[in-house]
Amino acid sequence: MIRTLLWLIGGVLLGGVIHIVAILTLPLLAEETTWTRVAALDAKNRVLVLPPIAQGQPNPLHLDPELSYGLCRLDLSEGPAYLSGSLPDAFWSVALFNTSGIVTYSTTNRDGIGQTVEMGIFNAAQTRLLAQQQIDVEEGLLVVEASSNELFVLLRLSPPHEVMRPRFEEALSQITCGPRPSN
Repeated sequence: MIRTLLWLIGGVLLGGVIHIVAILTLPLLAEETTWTRVAALDAKNRVLVLPPIAQGQPNPLHLDPELSYGLCRLDLSEGPAYLSGSLPDAFWSVALFNTSGIVTYSTTNRDGIGQTVEMGIFNAAQTRLLAQQQIDVEEGLLVVEASSNELFVLLRLSPPHEVMRPRFEEALSQITCGPRPSN
């Protein structure tokens, strides 16, 4: 009886360990991830306005159809990146995602920023240079340190009415994203 109980407990523990290992490793084996979907888009160092999500159509990035989206892919190994421009007077948010699709930084216009986005995105080495004043930045620039070199920025705008969507998407297309052009 005790021997059977020990085998049963051992089987349950082994099954639990195998279950946990399988759950934790399966995402690492996936061939199609958020990053591969973003990397396939033509959004390197520029804001790409994503087409509206139609009801019942595929939505591989799982975006809210009520919002307008701009996406920019960055590689900080090429140097610091900057996000700059003005957005309409409505709710907007900016989020930085790493290659795993995890938000590493996010802000909204409700954080007291207003309608102007002026953000500098730096990796750890560039942040150290910034602290040593070896990189010049404009006053009022929101400095964000990214945890990795490869990331993507997702801008979200909430048009109050559907008829305003084209104007909001035009404003998104005017946002600059990427390294500063050398003078």
